[in-house]
Amino acid sequence: MKTKKQEELLNSYLSQLGDETRPLYKNIALYLSELGYNPKKEKSGISFKHDLHNKQMAKMGIKGNGCDPLFSLRFSACRGYSQRFADIVSAAAVKFSTRIARCKNASCDWCKGEADSHVYICTLPDGRKRYMCGAFTLEIPNIAENDIDEIKGLIKEEHEYLIKHEAGRD
Repeated sequence: MKTKKQEELLNSYLSQLGDETRPLYKNIALYLSELGYNPKKEKSGISFKHDLHNKQMAKMGIKGNGCDPLFSLRFSACRGYSQRFADIVSAAAVKFSTRIARCKNASCDWCKGEADSHVYICTLPDGRKRYMCGAFTLEIPNIAENDIDEIKGLIKEEHEYLIKHEAGRD
């Protein structure tokens, strides 16, 4: 963590988690920090953004029931992820049907790079493709130990994309 205040913020959040969940979320948060994404209080949770591009990479919090942890990740520039993450994209495309990727028809310029390179893409049951805005984080439910390596891989891939296209650095 960059500052003591950021470390205290993260520790305060982690203290609310159970003994099984806490190390998983801490592992993810420390990896985000290694890449330059540091925690910032945002509403009732924590947001992770990078100083070079100010795009949100991840969010952590507690769900509305006050018990369960919440983790959301931006991985729209990633391809080739597991079926678990493909299912997360598909479920989000159904749940948030209004989050159409407007950049596909040049009516949005929020994200940099070619539209197909930074939108969530899923195939609907009827075979049509749906393109969803990549500026949003998607909730990753029930994080388990066997998810950590893939989550870190998605973070790294998205980070490299954002640094190149949003921050203009290689």
